[in-house]
Amino acid sequence: MEKIAIVYWSGTGNTERMSELVREGISSAGAEAVVYSADSFGSGEMSSYSKIAFGCPSMGDEVLEEDVFEPMFSSVESGLAGKKIALFGSYGWGDGEWMRSWLERCKGAGASVVSSAIANEYPDGGEESECRSLGAALAKA
Repeated sequence: MEKIAIVYWSGTGNTERMSELVREGISSAGAEAVVYSADSFGSGEMSSYSKIAFGCPSMGDEVLEEDVFEPMFSSVESGLAGKKIALFGSYGWGDGEWMRSWLERCKGAGASVVSSAIANEYPDGGEESECRSLGAALAKA
């Protein structure tokens, strides 16, 4: 069974809930998800996965969380080339600029971005379905 990493940071539980939904989508598509908090994932783990879902909320001026997630992501960014990835996260203000910037950053690093999903605060209704679909799409990619 193929293993797919889910790596996330959550301050309020919203992005953590999204990671659970992504895991459900991966499982429903017949793959296995291995979940990591951002502080327990690094370049050593990158080599074990060809597919990774990264989750981080928008912080401050629509940027990735700066104390834990951004340093981790910067440390693995050079290893994104050739990987299939999906991005997800929650926001409370703005218009999703952080996700658009993050998508471009990942494409620039050579990643194949399969899907992305954002939720305004806590994921519910259609956002739950989006997260599950993201997981399934990554598993099938």
